[in-house]
Amino acid sequence: MNEIIHGEPLLPRAVSVEPLPDYILKIRFNNDELRYFDVKKIYTLNCFKPLQNKEFFNNVRISYGSVAWGNDIDYCPDCLYEESSSYKD
Repeated sequence: MNEIIHGEPLLPRAVSVEPLPDYILKIRFNNDELRYFDVKKIYTLNCFKPLQNKEFFNNVRISYGSVAWGNDIDYCPDCLYEESSSYKD
């Protein structure tokens, strides 16, 4: 969990994900923290527009410590942790 790159520790990485209603992801990180990420914050951006399709959104998976979908859509693992919250909005 405490990997270091260029002298700086990595932020926690996702180990499990569950899609919830209203485009929320319930994410467990490798520090055992449970957090929620609101995909509506990003799904209007061109590269994330396919996530507006609920079936596509629900096919989320863990990839290299972050979340990913088909069509090579993923999200930066550091941003995922920093932009998620410990409570569901």
